[in-house]
Amino acid sequence: MISFVVPAYNEEKYLTATLVAIHAAGKAGGERYEIVVANDDSSDATPALAKDAGARVVDVHKRQIAGTRNAGARAAQGDILFFVDADTHVNAALVNEALAAIRGGAVGGGARVRFHGDVPAWVTKFMVIFTPIYFGIGRWAAGAFVFCTREAFEAAGGFDEATYAGEEIAFSQALKRQGRFVIVKGFVETSARKAHGRSMWEMLAITARVTARAALAGGRLKRREDASFWYDGRR
Repeated sequence: MISFVVPAYNEEKYLTATLVAIHAAGKAGGERYEIVVANDDSSDATPALAKDAGARVVDVHKRQIAGTRNAGARAAQGDILFFVDADTHVNAALVNEALAAIRGGAVGGGARVRFHGDVPAWVTKFMVIFTPIYFGIGRWAAGAFVFCTREAFEAAGGFDEATYAGEEIAFSQALKRQGRFVIVKGFVETSARKAHGRSMWEMLAITARVTARAALAGGRLKRREDASFWYDGRR
């Protein structure tokens, strides 16, 4: 079975479209699948919308993305895991390409990212630089879309729960130690919500500040206050 694990905190605006896309991709693949929404203390309609969309809801009390993903994975029944963020749309071709990589011997991987909806012009320019560095040179999965075998997930120790940001990079590195890790050719689509209302200069300042703090902590942010960009509740 394939398990799609979706971490969610107050995601009523985005979640339904994400789950509709997952169902479409899962059905097109012709294999048994499930969707597990790891509901991390949401105060909005997130859990109700998840159930209405045919997902199994697991209540989590973490307020930390690594721990929430791990809780969803522990509750999942599949031997192949797809971690998909609540504002992210997968498609059948992408999922099938990832499955083919797994069946071809890969232990896991990720995909390059595109944005859906309105996107500030500067974001498009930024991605021209970011994409070849992050996905090409680093060969890291984006947190919005990570896939792996259950066996590799367990051997890698899951996502590092001492980390509040950069956990997808650490997990990518841990998976690479288990075997072949791939960035597939297809793209996953996610929202650019964190860029809305922020200028390019503000984002560059945030990136520089976060990078400096992460460099002092081995590439990961291990204090919530250093990762406020991801945990300030801004949608």
